[in-house]
Amino acid sequence: MMAFEQIPKKDWYGILGADPSASVSDLKQKYQKLVLMYHPDKQSADVPAGTMEECIQKFIEIDQAWKILGNEETKKEYDLQRHEDDLRNMGPVDAQVYLEEMCWNEDDHSFSLSCRCGGKYSVSKDEAEEVTLISCDTCSLIIELLHYG
Repeated sequence: MMAFEQIPKKDWYGILGADPSASVSDLKQKYQKLVLMYHPDKQSADVPAGTMEECIQKFIEIDQAWKILGNEETKKEYDLQRHEDDLRNMGPVDAQVYLEEMCWNEDDHSFSLSCRCGGKYSVSKDEAEEVTLISCDTCSLIIELLHYG
C-alpha cells in the first residue's frame, strides 16, 4: 500500500512550489524555506487566530509533502500515480492486457507489446508490479495491465 493513499489527492510538488522534475536537493531547499516561513513558532503573537490556523495547516501540508517527496521510494510511487492519473485523463483505455501476454525483453528487463499504430507499449519489470496503465510510445492509445490471480 502506498504511503499517500489515505491522504486526499494533492499536488505535493505544488505545495512545495516545485516542478516535478526538480532534484531532491531542490525539493529539500524549497521545503526548508517554506517550513521556516510557516512554522507556528515563527508566527507573530498578534496574528489573528484564523490566520494562525491557516499557517498551521500549511505547515502540516508542507511537512506531508516533504515526507512523500523527500523519500525516494514514496516519491517514486507518487510519481507513478501522477503519471497514471495523467494517462487516465488523456483518454479511454484501448484494451486490457495480461502481463503474461506481453513479450519479455531480457536485454533491458522489460515487457513490451506492439500497438496497432506500429509503436509499442513497454514497462519495466519493477513498474509492472505498480502501474496499471501503459501508454504507447508513438500514439495516444493506452492499455490497462492486468495480472492473473
